[in-house]
Amino acid sequence: MKPAPFAYARPETLEAALALLAEAGDEARILAGGQSLAAMLNMRIVTPSLLVDINRIDGLDRFGSESDAVVTGATVRQADALRSAAIAARVPLLAAALPHVGHYQTRNRGTLCGSIAHADPAAELPLVLMVTDGAIELASRRGKRRVPARQFFRGALTTMCKPDEMIVALRWPADQAISGAAFREFSMRHGDYAIAAAACHLRLRADGRIESLALGLAGVADRPVLVATAAFSGAVADEKVANEAGSQARRTGDPHDDLHATAAYRRHLAEILGRNAVAAALRQATEKLRESRHADRRR
Repeated sequence: MKPAPFAYARPETLEAALALLAEAGDEARILAGGQSLAAMLNMRIVTPSLLVDINRIDGLDRFGSESDAVVTGATVRQADALRSAAIAARVPLLAAALPHVGHYQTRNRGTLCGSIAHADPAAELPLVLMVTDGAIELASRRGKRRVPARQFFRGALTTMCKPDEMIVALRWPADQAISGAAFREFSMRHGDYAIAAAACHLRLRADGRIESLALGLAGVADRPVLVATAAFSGAVADEKVANEAGSQARRTGDPHDDLHATAAYRRHLAEILGRNAVAAALRQATEKLRESRHADRRR
């Protein structure tokens, strides 16, 4: 199939792009990487009257490093993020998830912000942004605003982004303590959307007990969801925590039957993947704590 006819604009400034969005509203779509949008255009799932190509706007491909966050602009490619030393060191959960996003070829064009804007309930990046408690920076002619990722996703392919707004950057909180991160996914083939996925980020106190634990799931609801983990704060970092977190993951979300899996199978995957992600993150954090204590004794 071919897309329905549309007008094409390639603004060279953010102000020009926002002016086009303000004028066209719901009739416009933004083109950054286009890895999801192009397919939706061809299948006429979306039929915009205007396509706004933002790839020539200076500065949107930036990586920003702040004291408490890594900031990625609207046209930062997934492949560039995967190669980024700053992300590998400061946002390890994102680094762990990126190899599961699409394929080598699609990551060369696909953008981080594009995946967040698309908001597929089985996608990896919205899940990671939620678990790390990141934020989305939006801009329109009315000004800029920042929305926490845990409030941004409203349903399948639905977000808080208004028709005249565009995502200009994502804020990924940086690790600043003894922490662990792990990503687990099950899909029919590598690179396919996940049937279910789990992401975990946790921090340990100096005494080895859990300071905080965030566990999220994709593929079990109409958006990424967080597992209730407040009860694990202060718990001993052991296998029992991973098992209980897996059991809690099984009770999270509202999966449904479809061509790929039954709801019961998705719940089973949520438990297994959630337990494995927590266990891996605990091992990582415990090793970091052990190394930190060893370094302190040597001083």
